Amino acid sequence: MITNRFEHPLNEKTRIYLRVESLLRQLQHSSSFSDNYQHQIFFKSLFDLLEIFEQIQLKSELAKDLEKQRQTYRAWLNIDDVDQEMLGSILGDLDSVHRELMGAERFGQSFKEDRFLSAIRQRFGLPGGACCFDLPTLHHWLHLPIDKRMHDAEMWLTSLKPLMNALHLWLKLTRETGRFKPQIARSGLLQSEAEEANIIRLNIPMHYGVYPMVSAIRAALP
Repeated sequence: MITNRFEHPLNEKTRIYLRVESLLRQLQHSSSFSDNYQHQIFFKSLFDLLEIFEQIQLKSELAKDLEKQRQTYRAWLNIDDVDQEMLGSILGDLDSVHRELMGAERFGQSFKEDRFLSAIRQRFGLPGGACCFDLPTLHHWLHLPIDKRMHDAEMWLTSLKPLMNALHLWLKLTRETGRFKPQIARSGLLQSEAEEANIIRLNIPMHYGVYPMVSAIRAALP
């Protein structure tokens, strides 16, 4: 049976994390510059990320959330019926990414200091603003050898590695915290509680031909 998975954040922070995850995936997918338009996706995603970095202290927020996860898992140490080997592995991963994150520069700082990125950012956001007459700097870069362009992309992505690793682990552990269980939306409506949850995940069979619209009571959100 083919299913479609939907995810819905239950707080604003998780909403931002999911958006950042999506942008990072777009960056990685388009960084090969396999055709003449991949650069549009790459730079649009990069500048969208930079805008998020300017709006919130993403590094400090993510570090605090990783520390909360670490404390939660530490509480399970030496508890009977808990796989201590797996628990130790998770705690080791949390320690590693937290240390890497704390040692990283502020997200987006190197992008702001990059003369090429600074030169193209403002006009790139205009409708159709990536034309050669608007951005001759970009037009020149696009005609550099592919090895040079991929090297530049790798350099920009490398500065995001601490973010990628930390966010991947936090979302992975968050997604694995719960479990799927069958539910029936009678007359198309299902009401449920999700105490202390950050995200709701829904698997819906494609042959139903439906998709969910999720809403929540603000007072009930964590």
